[in-house]
Amino acid sequence: MGTSDTFGKQAEIFNYGVVRQFTIMTIVWGVVGMAVGVWIAAQLIWPQLNFDIPWLSYGRLRPLHTNAVIFAFGGSALFATAYYVVQRTCQARLYSDKLAAFTFWGWQAVIVAAVITLPMGYTSTKEYAELEWPIDILLTLVWVAFAVVFFGTIVKRRVKHIYVANWFYGSYILTIAVLHIFNNFALPVSMWKSYSAYAGVQDAMVQWWYGHNAVGFFLTTSFLGMMYYFVPKQAERPIYSYRLSIVHFWALAFTYMWAGPHHLLYTSLPDWTQSLGMALSLILLAPSWGGMINGIMTMSGAWHKLRTDPILKFLVVALSFYGMSTFEGSMMSIRTVNALSHYTDWTIGHVHSGALGWVAMITFGSLYYMIPRLYGRSAMASTKLIELHFWLATLGVVMYISAMWIAGVMQGLMWRATGVDGTLTYSFVEAVKATYPFYVIRMLGGLCFLGGVFVMAWNTWLTVKGQVKVNPVVPLFSPDARDPALLGPASTTA
Repeated sequence: MGTSDTFGKQAEIFNYGVVRQFTIMTIVWGVVGMAVGVWIAAQLIWPQLNFDIPWLSYGRLRPLHTNAVIFAFGGSALFATAYYVVQRTCQARLYSDKLAAFTFWGWQAVIVAAVITLPMGYTSTKEYAELEWPIDILLTLVWVAFAVVFFGTIVKRRVKHIYVANWFYGSYILTIAVLHIFNNFALPVSMWKSYSAYAGVQDAMVQWWYGHNAVGFFLTTSFLGMMYYFVPKQAERPIYSYRLSIVHFWALAFTYMWAGPHHLLYTSLPDWTQSLGMALSLILLAPSWGGMINGIMTMSGAWHKLRTDPILKFLVVALSFYGMSTFEGSMMSIRTVNALSHYTDWTIGHVHSGALGWVAMITFGSLYYMIPRLYGRSAMASTKLIELHFWLATLGVVMYISAMWIAGVMQGLMWRATGVDGTLTYSFVEAVKATYPFYVIRMLGGLCFLGGVFVMAWNTWLTVKGQVKVNPVVPLFSPDARDPALLGPASTTA
């Protein structure tokens, strides 16, 4: 059967329309969110770049950057891949095309509302939950619709087995719903202002229960669902250990929920709560590395493909950064390490090693796999452009995190340095001045990474416009019997 016929039949069975929409918007919001990130990085070097305009000040653009990258870029990628994977592995069309369309337009409306309100200064002041109550309500409605579509598709599946990627996607959908609802309990006092239902240390505890689990489930567990489908598919190898995938799934889901207090060490939070957060954060390393090892070992017998397959390079480097970032996070939760690292740029480096090295890299690799298949093409328009994107992204993230690591450790040491009489050796301004060169390197790394996203956008445009002719001899899709959903259970290596 020719590729065009194959694509036509699959387009009839599956709802690829909403997947295409989310895929394209992932790239669009990636450009926007990372461009804002580069802009505010430049503002830390040249403060005059805010042009004395309140809407362009660092304090207003920074939450716009985090929301755009996490929820606009990362969220759109998760919608796209979850809808693609659940249809492929369940061999069933999405539960409701209309609800799926609502999730797309509703999610974009939430993002546009954030783009408008955050620069205007409308904020709840909660990290990763800055959006005010009317937007929170819309987000809740979209999320409920997402859950109905996703789990409804699983209910109507045509295969008995529920592939492990869907476990990860499903857990993130349920957990984010609980986190969002309980952290955003608030009393509205006007259209764009509300006050948290919690006060003092309780508010801090609930916020970082939410904040760290936003990292744990929105930026980790969900993207592991992406890893468990696209790494085996691109490598054409079965999951190394299906048993391990289930064990580390449950260990990860349980352990992550308790790690939030490590953001509040040396605060007025009760000591027992701080200690519990630190202990569970250290334990968290085991299930985290379980996922990383499972992904890396899936490459057994396929390592030679890295020489010629840039998509696999994205996926493998993403797994490497995942392993490194989770190890670093566990170490930074130790009290003595936290005393040096907290409130310094080391934390910024840690966050971006996960956000750029893990989240963005696994997203790029997954989208490069999906885009040709969504548009009936035999491949992306240019493999060389994928290769260029990979090296720009890798160079960018290494420059970024290395600069922030060095700056952070230096800041921590300067802040704690004292003379023989007990007075501080360095003023705060001296620490800021010493950090300046590393901010320049950080900005250059961000520019490299942003340049890679522009390359991806151009390559995607060429692919969508049909620059690659479909070869009717080579089938576009591997037979369904080779889908990981059917390969996985047979792979039970301990």
